[in-house]
Amino acid sequence: MATYKVQVSTGKGLLTGTFDSISITLVGTYGESPKQLLNRIGTDFSQGSLDEYEVESDQELGEILLIRLHKEPYSFFPESSWFCNYVQVTSPQGDLYRFPCYLWLEGYATTSLREGRGKRGQEGPPPPAAEGSQSVSWPVAWDSVAAGPEFSPSNEEETRRLGAGRRNQHAEGWGGRQNQTREQRNFKGPVWVCLSLEYVAQHWKEDAFFGYQYLNGVNPVWIRKCTKIPFNFPVTQDMVAGSLGEFTSLQEELMKGTIFLADYKILEDIPAIEINGYPQYITAQLCLLHQKPSGELIPLAIQLSQTPGYESPIFLPSDSEWIWTLAKTWVRNAEFHVHEVTSHLLRGHQLAEVFAVATLRHLPMCHPLYKLLIPHLRYSVHINVLARTFLVSQGGVFDKAIATGRGGLAVLLKKGLENLTYTTLCLPDDIQARGVDSVLNYYYRDDGLKLWEAVHSFVSGIVGFYYKTNLAVQRDYELQAWVCDIYTKGFLGRRSSGIPSTLRTLEDLIKFVTMVIFTCSAHHAAVNSGQFELGAFMPNSPSSMRKPPPHTKAPVTLEEFLDTIPEMNTTSLVLSILWVLRNEDFDMRPLGSYPDEHFVEDEPKWLITAFQERLAEITKEIEERNKTLTLGYTYLYPPGIENSTAI
Repeated sequence: MATYKVQVSTGKGLLTGTFDSISITLVGTYGESPKQLLNRIGTDFSQGSLDEYEVESDQELGEILLIRLHKEPYSFFPESSWFCNYVQVTSPQGDLYRFPCYLWLEGYATTSLREGRGKRGQEGPPPPAAEGSQSVSWPVAWDSVAAGPEFSPSNEEETRRLGAGRRNQHAEGWGGRQNQTREQRNFKGPVWVCLSLEYVAQHWKEDAFFGYQYLNGVNPVWIRKCTKIPFNFPVTQDMVAGSLGEFTSLQEELMKGTIFLADYKILEDIPAIEINGYPQYITAQLCLLHQKPSGELIPLAIQLSQTPGYESPIFLPSDSEWIWTLAKTWVRNAEFHVHEVTSHLLRGHQLAEVFAVATLRHLPMCHPLYKLLIPHLRYSVHINVLARTFLVSQGGVFDKAIATGRGGLAVLLKKGLENLTYTTLCLPDDIQARGVDSVLNYYYRDDGLKLWEAVHSFVSGIVGFYYKTNLAVQRDYELQAWVCDIYTKGFLGRRSSGIPSTLRTLEDLIKFVTMVIFTCSAHHAAVNSGQFELGAFMPNSPSSMRKPPPHTKAPVTLEEFLDTIPEMNTTSLVLSILWVLRNEDFDMRPLGSYPDEHFVEDEPKWLITAFQERLAEITKEIEERNKTLTLGYTYLYPPGIENSTAI
């Protein structure tokens, strides 16, 4: 007779306990124990409890490989879900085995959990009775991503593992944090981004603020260095001489690398809808910018189509006040579309869902990459289901307030995916490819590169602990199936994307996993956090334009300008969405926060601590820099970055 000590931990969040009957079976190398009921009359499996039991076996079981938790009816009580944190087993010899769970267990069923030490795919396929992820199917195809809210989780296992319903909300969240904005909780500087709503209303017409948003606004990934004026944007020296000043020329500035281009060709031929019974308009603008020695980035010229000509003039700062303001507002409208659809929805949300589904399909819970990635995929599918239900569904916000509607959204998403590359997704490569490595006052780049390196260092440590050679990477069949699924289903097998279909070396794996974590955390924070502050004053970020773009440079009045930007009801609907997006959940988990202990070995825990310490250093560096700025950049401030795409 052998006696095993068992500890069972229940989550601390709301309604995490259960009245159901819970039994356990221990499975070891020498056999398995009889199924034993764990329930006692009292507080077993209640919210936040840690219950201890003794499990008897007729024989020594050897090394414990897995456990089975049996959830069954109890008396007359109705079925209730249970959030199990972990189970810990101590053998008669004192050997400790930990079985991480961190899942909602729903219905009456048996759940198998493997011992928590990280195991790669080539170390042997999962035991037949162990949990696996092979039953999780792709919830939505890329070519139907805007087709509506028909998505539903394919089975209960997927729902549990995705944390659907956001029920595991921690007790500390009920202390009033849900009524505070991200800035109120995290930012103590006197003139940081929390003041930018007022700042935008005061400065939205200024050329310097227009340019600033390309570097440190909510879409800081679009601007590119221009070394040659495009043939379809015939800007001349005479046009920009007044803006550049008498001591330089356009050609000289091109050679210096201080001329930049924002090209919205992706918006060409995007269909527009009617709003409030009137047609809306979308154009594919070109905007040329210049960075002064002072660091100010100012617009030099704007063309409101991709085809130059008599009816497509080039607008200049020397034009009359409201025609120049109108031209800039058309560019800000283009920014709204490419930001919301390509930078935010596509890269920030839908890629997170791709990573989540591939992870659930191919990586079992004992796989080290599952343990590493699952905190960064928390709520990702759930928030996307809400978006498909309320934002991009038929009759949703896109159909009511945004010029593309859901039909134009689908077209723009398709174009966005066709243009999405691995280089774009890897920040250091993207900075080099866009030629913006030496741009002044580019705080998104500065903070983003620090965060990328911090994540890269953390991932390097985890990968190096579990994978000692390139051959170990190549032979991990679960890892290879995971990355292949992302390539074939997420990127439709498009070789021009540069997304790898296999991973051959340790550095390949480290870079790819760094990209996944950065995309789901820092990238989403950069393009999401400032939406309300920078978009609440609608002329700065209009969701639609009610009149066609001007075909001449004839002066316009303020009344004509107001007749072009969205109407009040459209504005109110968009603002209500932006307000929701700027408020985090009360169970928000900042980047580097890992309250669920998926790793049981000491080395990964030390690496997590080192990662958190580096994030704390970056936090202090940002705080010190922001003290010197009139308008601080906080969208990549680590305490304000969510671990996952969760809002």
